[in-house]
Amino acid sequence: MQRWADPGPVGVQEGSKQMRIGIAADHGGFEMKERLAADLRCAGYDVTDFGARKLNRADDYPDFVIPLAKAVAGGEMERGIALCSSGVGASIVANKVHGVHAALIHDDYSAHQGVEDDDMNIICLGGRVTCYALALDLIRSFLGARFKGEPRFLRRLDKVARLERTGPE
Repeated sequence: MQRWADPGPVGVQEGSKQMRIGIAADHGGFEMKERLAADLRCAGYDVTDFGARKLNRADDYPDFVIPLAKAVAGGEMERGIALCSSGVGASIVANKVHGVHAALIHDDYSAHQGVEDDDMNIICLGGRVTCYALALDLIRSFLGARFKGEPRFLRRLDKVARLERTGPE
């Protein structure tokens, strides 16, 4: 498998600020996290690893994804990558943190459209269900996308924010 030696179209451009990326995984996504973090650093991204620091089959994804989600919501990280076995648990817990828009992604369209239309700031992947080459492609699309900020998207996100503040009506 070729590593990201060349940043390509979404890598850090010369003279530009490094995008701060947080990454987290439990045992189910640990091996993929380690490879992704190395490849993202090689491509010029500023990567913070929120753990796990070692493979431990008894660990729990909330212990790593919650600190990542808080860092993204707080602006310490510009984007986040959360992994567990399927990506489902990581997505559920990340979305419990106010200000996080996380989604489980399996295709390129959703990887960029989630950012462009829905202001997605954390991509969730399954370390046991997503092959590494696809994970790299999905992350490239995710990191290369920008929120469009069109009135219809802002209107929809305002409805989500109201629900977060007040609960269901």
